[in-house]
Amino acid sequence: MNKTIGKPVPLIDGVEKVTGKALYTADLDGREALVGRILRSPVSHGKIRRIDTTKAGALPGVMAVVTGDDCDMTYGVIPIAMNEYPMAREKVRYRGEPIAAVAALDAETAEQALALIEVVIDELPAVYTSAEARAADASQLHEKKPGNLERDVHHSFGDIAQGFAAADLVREEVFDCAEINHAQMEPHAALAEYDPERERLTLHSVTQVPFYVHLTLARCLGMDSSRVRVVKPFVGGGFGARTETLNFEIIAALLARKVGGKVMMQLTREESFLTHRGRPQTQVKLKLGLTKAGKITGVECEVTMAGGAYAGYGLVTILYAGALLHGIYDVPNVKYDGYRVYTNTPPCGAMRGHGTVDVRHAFECLLDRMAGELGLDPFALRRANLLAAPMFTANDLMINSYGLDECLDKVEAASGWAERRGKLPAGSGLGMACSHYVSGAAKPVHWTGEPHAVVSMKLDFDGSVTVLTGASDIGQGSTTIVALAAAEVLSIDLNRVRVVTNDSVITPKDNGSYSSRVTFMVGNAAIEAAKELRAKLVAAAAKKLEVSPEEIECEGESFFIRGAEQSVLPFHDVAIAALAEEGTITVKGTFTTPKEAQGGRHRGGAVGSTMGFSYAAQVVEVSIDEDTGQISVEKVWAALDCGFAINPLAVEGQIEGSVWMGLGQGLSEETVYQDGLPVHAGLMDYRFPTIAESPPIDVQIVESIDPLGPFGAKEAGEGALSGFPPALVNAVADALGLEVNFLPVTPDRVLAALMKYRRALAKKQSKKEAGK
Repeated sequence: MNKTIGKPVPLIDGVEKVTGKALYTADLDGREALVGRILRSPVSHGKIRRIDTTKAGALPGVMAVVTGDDCDMTYGVIPIAMNEYPMAREKVRYRGEPIAAVAALDAETAEQALALIEVVIDELPAVYTSAEARAADASQLHEKKPGNLERDVHHSFGDIAQGFAAADLVREEVFDCAEINHAQMEPHAALAEYDPERERLTLHSVTQVPFYVHLTLARCLGMDSSRVRVVKPFVGGGFGARTETLNFEIIAALLARKVGGKVMMQLTREESFLTHRGRPQTQVKLKLGLTKAGKITGVECEVTMAGGAYAGYGLVTILYAGALLHGIYDVPNVKYDGYRVYTNTPPCGAMRGHGTVDVRHAFECLLDRMAGELGLDPFALRRANLLAAPMFTANDLMINSYGLDECLDKVEAASGWAERRGKLPAGSGLGMACSHYVSGAAKPVHWTGEPHAVVSMKLDFDGSVTVLTGASDIGQGSTTIVALAAAEVLSIDLNRVRVVTNDSVITPKDNGSYSSRVTFMVGNAAIEAAKELRAKLVAAAAKKLEVSPEEIECEGESFFIRGAEQSVLPFHDVAIAALAEEGTITVKGTFTTPKEAQGGRHRGGAVGSTMGFSYAAQVVEVSIDEDTGQISVEKVWAALDCGFAINPLAVEGQIEGSVWMGLGQGLSEETVYQDGLPVHAGLMDYRFPTIAESPPIDVQIVESIDPLGPFGAKEAGEGALSGFPPALVNAVADALGLEVNFLPVTPDRVLAALMKYRRALAKKQSKKEAGK
């Protein structure tokens, strides 16, 4: 092997990004494009009585106007839960929902046209919280969803009653986690072009899932999918915001077809917030049973999510929340009840750590509190519940590698936990937590029976190796991973490899970038393709050297007879010899998840199933100003089991990014609505940490070598996120004795909770003294 992997490598597309040469969707040539703009609902809930576009259509410079009448097809990422229209039909269900759109010669004309559209909506009562939506007299968002219940899930494994009976300590608490947004750097944008002569549509967009967008465009526009082309340029962050087709993409396509030309749709930051698809507001009611030794005997969990106005990923999110109670600790007895509720707010969706973050937060916080009651160190309690791979969990999740024990060892030692905890200055504290995540969903949401990943590889006259993949690099470094896999297997220099991505006319279909699937699935497909190409090159070298292929070695772009290193053929000569046999060489690699990894047979059992889990442990150190409630994170120690670090530099960056996103959810991020209108719809109002607030992060990489992973690798981009918020809250408890059950822990909330806590302590002390 060339030993390209396992070394820190800058991302191969990094130069374009840092020099400004990278072209994002909004940077594409729009000189001949019309300007698209969307008219949005001014109310949260109502029946549409009239939309009159006559005046707008007559305005000079307006080339097209579309409404819900132009598309009567629903769409949605889950085939059995498609209940959203690109533009509202008959009814609006959240403030800011698209109801019409225009294409005009310039932005000013487009805005004038929107103002001329006459809209009459009979307003209906709106519900903004899960409690309001589930009330007996609540207004119903969807006719066939009584009680505004989008989906309820009920799973039970083992004997929960017996589990709690065997416990020495049982505790139950309720945790509230605010809704949050991805706040990705790049606002949404799409460039659509329709060729009326050939009846073909081309869409460039910010998507993470070009394949799903392709399917949705064909569906909503009533086109044969062969006439649709989807191209993903550079993307400035996704984090799940773009893991489903979004309304503006379809609207841009509808406008382009209507004008028979090109339309550029660039959303403002406020519109990007309205498009949303963030993490839903979640209430977690959690009950745990532990023995005196800290062994978990029973888990009972009820989760209620306020999912917004449409289904989106809701079914998957509420299933993930229950499924990933398993897979990290030994939990033989588990009861889960999940409720995904419709509300008159922008639809929620997938977000980094999809479905797991809020539940893991509650779990790790309650574990810590119970450890304190039992007189156990938090690390000791986690170690009492470790798994032993290989194994299957109670809900049939497959675990082949497990490095959580080593993660715990690393952060415990690095943070000086044993020496420092309980000995820090007043107002300072240490907290810890663990987390995990899937390395790709074992079953895609659009199940076709095809391989989960396909990679094509081409060798041509110039001696270059071109890799073609539909995998979406959204900043996580997947393009570099594919190149590294090719270079490693072929024993060639990385600079000899070019990667072409995300053009449905050129690259093979890929399901997209979500659930941390790309490294595991596409990486394996790239390895298979490279092995096939290597075999052809070895055969050509063997023929040239007049020996059998089994006698050929390949190292550092050289082919030679084993044991006779003096007979060396350079890569280019071997490539020319191979091309002489068949011309341009094209090979293909695929990856399909094994059946045993595809989950249990219970309803919803496929969600949460994966080929391998990453595991993480974190320690967070905080200091708190008790007069203001302001929390400062002084340092973070994070260890992640990624199987094998194909590119340690990228792995380290992904762990740091996970910590930063957890930092935002823990300290400050939340979406807030006033009568359905977001009051946070800009980066000045939506408070997330910047580099100025970032603490030093000590990253530790653990390599458990997964037998199914590419070179033993697993995911690295999500597993560390959900450990930060509970480690933060546990650190606050260590610093002040204050246990809080809300996120984010903003200064005002902390100060209010601290005052309440002190009053309770004073009252308790007063009673104690009175009783003497």
